[in-house]
Amino acid sequence: MHAPPTGTTGTPALPPQQSGTPARAAAQAAAAGPRARRPAPPWWMWAVVSGLFLVHATLSLRLHERLDSNAFDLGIFEQGVRSYAEGHLPVSEVKGPDFPLLGDHFSPVLALLAPFYLAWPSPRTLLVAQAALVAVSPLPLMRWAHRALGTVAALVIGVCYGLSWGIASATGFDFHEWVFAVPLLTCSLCALGQGRLRSAVLWALPMLLVKEDMGSTVAVIALLAAWRAGPGRRRWLGIAVAAGSVVWMLLTLLVVLPAFNPAGNYAYTGDLGGFPPGAGGGIGHVLEKVTIGLVTPETKVATTVMVLAPTLFLALRSPLVLVAVPTVLWRGLSEDSSHWGTGYHYSLTLMPIVFAAFLDALLRRGTTPAGLRRYLAGAAGVCLMLLPAYKLGELLKPEFWKTDPRVAVAQRVLARIPDGATVQASNQLVPHLSDRTSVSMFGWAASRPDPQWIVVDTGVPAELHWPLNPLQEWVALSDRRAAGYRTVTEEGGFVLLTRTR
Repeated sequence: MHAPPTGTTGTPALPPQQSGTPARAAAQAAAAGPRARRPAPPWWMWAVVSGLFLVHATLSLRLHERLDSNAFDLGIFEQGVRSYAEGHLPVSEVKGPDFPLLGDHFSPVLALLAPFYLAWPSPRTLLVAQAALVAVSPLPLMRWAHRALGTVAALVIGVCYGLSWGIASATGFDFHEWVFAVPLLTCSLCALGQGRLRSAVLWALPMLLVKEDMGSTVAVIALLAAWRAGPGRRRWLGIAVAAGSVVWMLLTLLVVLPAFNPAGNYAYTGDLGGFPPGAGGGIGHVLEKVTIGLVTPETKVATTVMVLAPTLFLALRSPLVLVAVPTVLWRGLSEDSSHWGTGYHYSLTLMPIVFAAFLDALLRRGTTPAGLRRYLAGAAGVCLMLLPAYKLGELLKPEFWKTDPRVAVAQRVLARIPDGATVQASNQLVPHLSDRTSVSMFGWAASRPDPQWIVVDTGVPAELHWPLNPLQEWVALSDRRAAGYRTVTEEGGFVLLTRTR
């Protein structure tokens, strides 16, 4: 394939014929041949991948070392992966005694981490794997941008995507199964944008094993592939895949998850507050939720703006952005306020979508060299502006690297708990015990009662006490002592109790 034409400044410009219809773009991509369409990534792309891996792995591991990881979610996911590594279906003591995780979320993809966990049985295995999956995900975007727009565009898009706030929020908050969908999304959407429709659908299908909600995302990708295929058998194949994905999602929601869940239902139906029909509120409530409820409170609108801002809203010019609709809808319909904002991991799967749509929109517009420079500079500026506001900004703060003496005290106290013991622990201590004990959370109603050991960090700031506030925690510790637990040690705010009878 010839190098893309350049302007007088050396910035690649979009060849005019690529700004035509989707059918023409698909025909051109097919005519180029597989060898031309998929050259080996140049060395600098691997340098970007390596740099992103080091950044995200360092952030996650340092947060864990500082006791900033949590029972929800790192502790839960480690217990699930540990179960697979031990040769049985995933359970989590954090969720409840021998609670089957396939009754909570349908994420059998976690089994892929079992061999790595056997080699390195630690929560760090999950954090490193997450960093690797995030780091490799820009490769399809960079390869597409490199072929179509040149090296500078590929570098800027890859780095801005890899450091985007949605990904930083996720890697800065424990581990989540959605990370497996991130490289699948970039591969699928980049194939779709280049007219490789069969590849787009094949890359999307494994997402059905990531989480129960991904079926709707796969369905939208298949429908877009059907639309781009034009009339004929390939269009009906795409429609069939879309229908099959929806059926699969409904089966997991209505059959598989309730079958595994001890309560016999899907645990998160209540988050929709009125769905499915008959759950309460009537037709008026349903209409309100699907209209004004999607934009109120204003946090929902602000989050949508933040999702599109890294692409300067240009992503709205590409049909690929439609793949984000299912995620935006369920978050907007949810009654859980944590789903509305920009925190945690809920925007992780939106970043691949909007950046693929951004690149597709640049190509569809037939962007001039000067226009391309402006868009790339704007995207980089937004990325840099948002960087300090999210977890990656912590890496630039000197206090983030200072050694907290409480960490050494915590390690000393936790070391007194023998392997294989049953334990209740504070939220942020659970991930430091989940690799060698049967640990649940102190103060959580579903935790295994009467454990052999109880360890509580009373020194965390009041706003980080969860699920008990400081007063409730003090009362609960007093009750445990009255029930026959004795104090083994009380040091630096860490309290360790053991059962005497």
